[in-house]
Amino acid sequence: MSGQLSRVGLAGAFLGIALGLSPVVNAQDDGQQASAEIRRTRFGVPHIRAQDERGLGYGIGYAYAQDNLCLLANEIVTVNAQRSRYFGPEQVTVEERENRVSDLFFSWLNTPQAVSAFWQAQTPQVQQLVEGYVAGYNRALVERKVKGLPEQCASEWVRPITALDLVKLTRRLLVEGGVGQFAEALAGAQPPQATALTDAPVAGFATAATRQQRFALERGSNALAIGSERSFNGRGMLLANPHFPWVGGMRFYQMHLTIPGKLDVMGAALPGLPMINIGFSQHLAWTHTVDSSKHFTLYRLQLDPKDPTRYLLDGKSVPMTQQTVAVDVKQPDGQVQTISRVVYGSQFGPIVQWPGRLDWDNRFAYSLRDANLDNDRVLSQWYAMNKAVTLKDLQEAVHKIQGIPWVNTLAVDDQGQSLYMNVSVVPNVDADKLARCSDPRAGLKLIVLDGARSECAWDIDSNAVQKGTYAADKLPQLLRRDYVQNSNDSAWMVNPSHPLSGYSPLISQQGQPLGLRARFALDRMGKLAKNGPVKVEDLQRMVMDDQVYLADQVMPDLLGVCAGDLGGDASALVEACASLKAWDRKAGLNSGLGFVHFQHIMDRLQAVPDSWRVAFDPKDPQHTPRGLAIERPAVLKAVRDAMLASVEAVKVAGLSKDSQWQDVQVASSGSRQTPIHGGPGELGIYNAIQSVPGANGKLEVVSGTSYLQVVTFDGKGPQAQGLLAFSLSSDPASPYSADQTQAFSQKQWSVLPFTEQQIKADPYYQALIIRERDEAGRVATQ
Repeated sequence: MSGQLSRVGLAGAFLGIALGLSPVVNAQDDGQQASAEIRRTRFGVPHIRAQDERGLGYGIGYAYAQDNLCLLANEIVTVNAQRSRYFGPEQVTVEERENRVSDLFFSWLNTPQAVSAFWQAQTPQVQQLVEGYVAGYNRALVERKVKGLPEQCASEWVRPITALDLVKLTRRLLVEGGVGQFAEALAGAQPPQATALTDAPVAGFATAATRQQRFALERGSNALAIGSERSFNGRGMLLANPHFPWVGGMRFYQMHLTIPGKLDVMGAALPGLPMINIGFSQHLAWTHTVDSSKHFTLYRLQLDPKDPTRYLLDGKSVPMTQQTVAVDVKQPDGQVQTISRVVYGSQFGPIVQWPGRLDWDNRFAYSLRDANLDNDRVLSQWYAMNKAVTLKDLQEAVHKIQGIPWVNTLAVDDQGQSLYMNVSVVPNVDADKLARCSDPRAGLKLIVLDGARSECAWDIDSNAVQKGTYAADKLPQLLRRDYVQNSNDSAWMVNPSHPLSGYSPLISQQGQPLGLRARFALDRMGKLAKNGPVKVEDLQRMVMDDQVYLADQVMPDLLGVCAGDLGGDASALVEACASLKAWDRKAGLNSGLGFVHFQHIMDRLQAVPDSWRVAFDPKDPQHTPRGLAIERPAVLKAVRDAMLASVEAVKVAGLSKDSQWQDVQVASSGSRQTPIHGGPGELGIYNAIQSVPGANGKLEVVSGTSYLQVVTFDGKGPQAQGLLAFSLSSDPASPYSADQTQAFSQKQWSVLPFTEQQIKADPYYQALIIRERDEAGRVATQ
């Protein structure tokens, strides 16, 4: 193989990938050849350039497989319902879902008919991107097999992929905000007296309930879009701070995509997607936050007294549909046995059964209708956003396609406009229909409509792109010159100067308490207004300050308890009180033991009724609720009990009075552990980090701040800084598996090279050209 490295930085690792290339698999019969140039800069970030969509997808799939081959291969097994076949039925997925439940769910979701219909609905450009991605991934797989697969996936379940595999991944993404949260309930639903598949779902439902509660935290986000009236140079500024999983099929990948004269966009994408989800281009920058809208509704079915597999609709008995799903299950002796079960459904969707919440007895059953099951526009949507030249282009693309599944969009442009849109796929159920068709005692957390009346079906709006959903012009949007912000709350307070209200409760609810991250953002914007225009470092500090906003609301009261008469508990609480007093009220690496105590205390106080001194006031949502009502005996006792429990928990954890947060929370890559700052978003920490008990008494990060970008503009285009907090590669052997994690730990933002000059000037620059059907790639000598 001829050719030489253009730069020496990190050349050894990259050259090892480039050598010994083999013929590509799945070459096209029509003679079309894809080619792509992959340039890597600091942290291995790939800048992929091609002349057309197929070539671009080819480069994306190839680069992604170099960095995350095992991750994608594992997700392909999942969405093809083959986990039980390869890993056994009782093992669990990354999401802590039993393999058998996962397989039954994906066997139901990804039927050949549904997958084929989705593929046929794609534009030629999207199909070419996907087909190119497949060819690029498969080429990298062949090359890696020659060298030997990574240890974590050196097994028979790693195989070449197809375009339909990526469709299945996309459909999995679509239902994350809906029926995907009910996999256990769908897989376990059986008529009364029917033999249950397994007793395991009872335990699984507890995990599923926790997973539902954590959804907005683990797939949440902060976003702040600054307009000309507040920015330092009169142009737009964007802070993107999505909180997504650090492992598995929702782990972001950083890249830059270019088709000369047609596309030039940089940012981050989810696995298997050949386009940018959150990013920036020459004149625009945008991000997403998980919205608070409802993307599914439940229907309570009134059953036929003679047969619990029939339901009454407008007084007539209607049979439930029955779909048989089959799963291959590995037996203890290694043999594979096929099991099957029936998934029942109504005209509203599949039957779901959740013990104690959604029971299927002889009177009622519950059916779930997910709007995103009919959303085949999501890939075209993001690709149109990638190609948008102006903010108007982006907004019109979202209105026309309406393919965004379950997130808000916040964007800015180089003209100083800031835009908020909650234009996602929302069931068309207005407040009047909700009043007529639901039981008000059920509340609004889960929308349960009357399945006995066809009039309770979703309304049809001829202006909506998808039947049964709201048209784009009926959804919240706000264009401002000062700012818009969102941290997973409703549209109500994206800018307090212009409250957004009057929408269906399924779209947005006003008059509800704001999350503490949103209150922090509004508070910080108020303080910054006193200091002049907003600067880049101001947006970076919002994340990196690691301020615990809740501490400002309650710490005076906690310290007041410590200063008061502690009675017989005084000796036990003296060190805890000292730690709380010394704590800097941050979630920084050097923050002391007081932060651990604070978390324990506040976690226990959540269950205490009327613990706030000042209750929530919808007329003052930015500053209420606040304060602990320690003057009430019950609250005072609860605080003391929480402190005592924390002292015991700290003792069990083996922490000392000198312990710091960096001794507790870490991210692991192989044997390397990196201390991570940040903490639970429910405490008002903008740098939201979720962690779970791990090895050696540490807390292991599983989700939170993921892809960070701050984008501004000048006369030359975008000026961006960012980080991928968990690093580019999920392979512990890769040089790109922990480098950005260490930079994140040290709060060191990186310039994101966008122009040709910036890319080629990067000291880690290296380039590779790959062509389909070539027996070898060649390293560019530019």
